[in-house]
Amino acid sequence: MKSLLIFSISILFATVAFSQTGTRTKQFNLSGGLAIQGYDPVAYFTQNKAVKGSAQHAATVEGVTYYFASAANKDLFYKNTKKYEPQYGGWCAYAMGATNSKVEIDPATFKIVDGKLYLFFHTWYNNTLTKWNADEGALKSKADNYWQSIFK
Repeated sequence: MKSLLIFSISILFATVAFSQTGTRTKQFNLSGGLAIQGYDPVAYFTQNKAVKGSAQHAATVEGVTYYFASAANKDLFYKNTKKYEPQYGGWCAYAMGATNSKVEIDPATFKIVDGKLYLFFHTWYNNTLTKWNADEGALKSKADNYWQSIFK
């Protein structure tokens, strides 16, 4: 009986982990399984800028692959993945809040708020970070709600 219970619990955890991985790979902004277009998520926090990562320092978490500029950044990431992963699966935070949509980002256009990384769309004619800053509280609330509705 005890071994049956342990087996059942193991199957439950495996099912939950598989489901989470599938949801992440379906909902995250990935290019060929690669997050943030290959930019190092830790560098946003430690260097306050977008730094291109390298396949040499790759890490995959629940189906999502990140590149890092150094082994040290990769190690920091593994110590607290939730701290360093971008919000809303790496989609444009402004679009998530303003129009409930998944829009590509410019990895160099970002903001860290309350220890969380937010990424934004930016071209020469449209910088959504500026729009986000104009109404951050309302947009963040809407984006949080929308992300929770699609990321189950």
